[in-house]
Amino acid sequence: MKRRMLGTFGVLLAGAALLAGCGKSSSSSSNSGAKDAKKFPEATATATAKKGGSITIAEESDTPVKGVFLNELSDSQYDVDFMQFGNEALFATDDQYKINNKGAATFKMDRKAKTVTIEVKKGVKWSDGKQVTAKDVEYSYEIIANKASQSSRYTSSLADIVGLAEYHDGKSKKISGIEMPDGENGRKVVLHFKEMKPGMTQSGNGFFWESAAPYHYLKDVPFSKLQSSDKVRKNPLFFGPYKLSKLVRGQSATWVRNPYYYRGKAKLDKITISVISPNSASQSIKSKKFDMIDVVNSQWKEVKGTKGYNFVAQIPLAYSYMGFKVGKWDKKTGSVKMNKNSKMSNRYLRQAMGYAMNVDEVTQHYTQGLSFRVKTLVPEAFGDFYDKSVKGFPLNIKKANALLDKAGYKKKKGETYRRDPNGNKLTIHLAAMSGSQNQEAIVQNYLQQWKKIGLHVTLTTGRLIEFNSFYDKVQNDDPSVDVFMATWSLSSEPTQDDLYGPKAPYNYERFATSENTKLLKEMGSDKAFNHSYRVQKFHEWQQYMQKEAFVIPLTNAYKITAVNSKLVNYSTKPSKLATLWYETGFKK
Repeated sequence: MKRRMLGTFGVLLAGAALLAGCGKSSSSSSNSGAKDAKKFPEATATATAKKGGSITIAEESDTPVKGVFLNELSDSQYDVDFMQFGNEALFATDDQYKINNKGAATFKMDRKAKTVTIEVKKGVKWSDGKQVTAKDVEYSYEIIANKASQSSRYTSSLADIVGLAEYHDGKSKKISGIEMPDGENGRKVVLHFKEMKPGMTQSGNGFFWESAAPYHYLKDVPFSKLQSSDKVRKNPLFFGPYKLSKLVRGQSATWVRNPYYYRGKAKLDKITISVISPNSASQSIKSKKFDMIDVVNSQWKEVKGTKGYNFVAQIPLAYSYMGFKVGKWDKKTGSVKMNKNSKMSNRYLRQAMGYAMNVDEVTQHYTQGLSFRVKTLVPEAFGDFYDKSVKGFPLNIKKANALLDKAGYKKKKGETYRRDPNGNKLTIHLAAMSGSQNQEAIVQNYLQQWKKIGLHVTLTTGRLIEFNSFYDKVQNDDPSVDVFMATWSLSSEPTQDDLYGPKAPYNYERFATSENTKLLKEMGSDKAFNHSYRVQKFHEWQQYMQKEAFVIPLTNAYKITAVNSKLVNYSTKPSKLATLWYETGFKK
């Protein structure tokens, strides 16, 4: 799945709180907290690393790690973290996630022929010494599309590959649109598509798979048995810099060098990753128990002075947001049905609620600025596609009041709350998730902010709602929800169709206007292969979403990692992901 629901909002508390779920400014859009946090480097020092040495890494989790070590079948971030040392992708990227040819395979797109050609480099070998072949690339698609494997990775985006849907439905024994011109043991694969998309040059686009699976090793395991097989759970093969040498199920994994790694010998002898409780994260940092460990942001004050670590940070592709229910999901047509007479259909009402929120103040107070207000639905990490002219909704009570007055939301003499434009009493029901210890205080704060502009906002069910019940209500358009607060973790390709398109189940607001549909189509059209045109359409869409305010972006948070100060070449930059564990080591 390209997008993930996370279970906290408002102030994203990176680390434990994020995974558990999923400035004093008036009219100013400044954010001192985020500026302070930008002091964190994205990487440790770059230097010559010596060969040798072992490191320990903490994985913060309240539950054991499931341990499905095959990309095509794994759904868990914890599995991804556990296997990252050997689990290299086919492609490397630049810092804007654009695919380049510096990785294990090269990539070539032919728009006219509607093909993508992937060629695995000679010498890219599995950790048992076998060359990665065309069949290994093709086999990944078989695993994903075969119903017996029960992979959740099969999507309508991947089904754009010719013949994949027929294979998935059991109408064909082979995927007709995957060609291996030099045979199964060759290194070249040609993918044939029904339609080409401008996002295809970006990693994370969802239209093709970016991993390979070892066919020679797994071919004897039936698809239905793959997920439980020891070859996946205990003794997986990868073509990255390390190979798995010891596993304590659900608890720890030890990795040693892959002697066949195509770039050469990795710097470290051994890496051990172990599960710890998020509650003991700060104590583990202070006692220097691990060489790498994530900081729980709400505990930053406790650990920030710890010597012997460099604190490295990244901004994840995620944001929390407030969504307004303006329609329902129509199961028959598989699309959004907008209701122009819904309670939240007035855009001035939506904008006013945004301007009444003191997000900058809240982030500063609860996370010392390690969370920060975001201004638009396209993260800054997407470079050109991010429209820096969009200001979002900084606190402005005066503006919020003026918008409500303009829209006819008036108070009767002696009343605390405004009525709707027809003179009827107005109560707005907000659904918000339970989560971090600060959640209740943050939500109550926002309810008070809305009271200041005369809006009567109360909690759906009268309290914060547990993660699963919350999404049950939001996904099923429960009438007790007018507004909701949630969080998205995003793909590294900025296309918006999956979240805000008229046929997107994830369009939880249920808004579908002709203008929104038109802009989304233009962003993914043939014309959008022209970069400046596509950028222009992304900017137009962000300005449109600011004006309509169907969704109001709230916050994102820094993910901070404490890294042993003797380690060099560790980086959070996307361009370094392909070589990260090959290059990380102790300073010479």
